[in-house]
Amino acid sequence: MQSAHLQSVSASSRRAPLELNLLARLGKYTLTDMRTAQAPGWTALGDPTRRAIFERIVDRPRPVAELALGLPVSRPAVSQHLKVLKNAQLVTDKRTGTQRIYRLDPRGLGALRADLDRFWKKALTAYKSAVEDHSEDL
Repeated sequence: MQSAHLQSVSASSRRAPLELNLLARLGKYTLTDMRTAQAPGWTALGDPTRRAIFERIVDRPRPVAELALGLPVSRPAVSQHLKVLKNAQLVTDKRTGTQRIYRLDPRGLGALRADLDRFWKKALTAYKSAVEDHSEDL
């Protein structure tokens, strides 16, 4: 039984050096960069109810009452979620008569996009370096 385990360990340690090199390079970017340069929108969208509200606003601007329809939370809870989304600059609101209409805020979306672009640029650079290092070893 122990020899079977050793065989699987030695097989995994013989895994392509390219794959191991790439995992090592990507690991240092995944944890540090996404935490340190994180837009507040990521945290705000971490809540499933908040994300559902945000997705409804993506379709079109809506008042709180319409956003609350079909959600498993009360209107006041939806308002609290909207406050968090607003503080994260993901939505803005405008008073229209007695209602507040919520719409997307391009500032927050731009920050999310910048985080993703930065992450993927580093990930692709690491991948390129790993491939080049591996090709030199052949």
